[in-house]
Amino acid sequence: MALLRPVVGPRREKRPKPVPDPHTRMQTLSIVGPGAASVRDEVAGHLDGRVATVGRTESVGVDGDTDGRFKLTEDGDWTGAGEDRSFSDLLDDIAPDYEYAVVAGFSKLRLPTIVIGDEEVPGDVLRRVDAGADLDPADIAAELDELDPYVTLESLVAEAKRSPLAERSGAIATFTGRVRAKDGEDDSRTTHLKFEKYEGVAAERMESIASELEEREGVLEVLFHHRTGVVVDGEDIVFVVVLAGHRREAFRTVEDGIDRLKDEVPLFKKETTEDEEFWVHDRT
Repeated sequence: MALLRPVVGPRREKRPKPVPDPHTRMQTLSIVGPGAASVRDEVAGHLDGRVATVGRTESVGVDGDTDGRFKLTEDGDWTGAGEDRSFSDLLDDIAPDYEYAVVAGFSKLRLPTIVIGDEEVPGDVLRRVDAGADLDPADIAAELDELDPYVTLESLVAEAKRSPLAERSGAIATFTGRVRAKDGEDDSRTTHLKFEKYEGVAAERMESIASELEEREGVLEVLFHHRTGVVVDGEDIVFVVVLAGHRREAFRTVEDGIDRLKDEVPLFKKETTEDEEFWVHDRT
């Protein structure tokens, strides 16, 4: 984070930006297959921070059918049923307040996943083993912080509000980019996008852009997050959050921030429509 700079006069010495706390953004892990709940609980026991464990509960509906719903438990102290809510709703709600969410028993989640057995999942498979006994929960817990975090606009705003400079802020401006199904009425519908990045390079470039923008007069903190992997029609892709003294510098910096991210950060986008699939940079 940088000190405010005067409009005229000599440059002030820039204060070093604090090293980010790795626990300010929620890490997620899904475990599927026989014994997934036991592995989940063992992994959770090795994590340092506030951990939400999520699993299945079977409920009988009004028509007598059994339907699988989710339950959320923190340290065994409380449980919340997820009725008529999506899993994304649950994760969005807890992301600002939890460092970790470890999930067992849901095979359709696009989260980093450990598979016990041969089940196919939409998320990135971190490990595939024949039995839960083949896994080392301590090793898994140690690797969790290296994964891309689960970030929402709300969790980024909460992070900005925790800034040491937040007391000098009178404005928070944000931008959310999302998957657009169509540009025009007659266009083929986009079903999903897939984003790939140069590991390390993209993150370093975003951090550099944020630091440069924070040198502006009145700008206190700039936060970016861009999802990678598959993002489907209607889902959020990228967030920009600016903490500033006043609204004018906040709005200007949000616009410049997303423009520079799109122009300067090495992210590659593959678009899949109902008719075709192509890398977008090949069409530009």
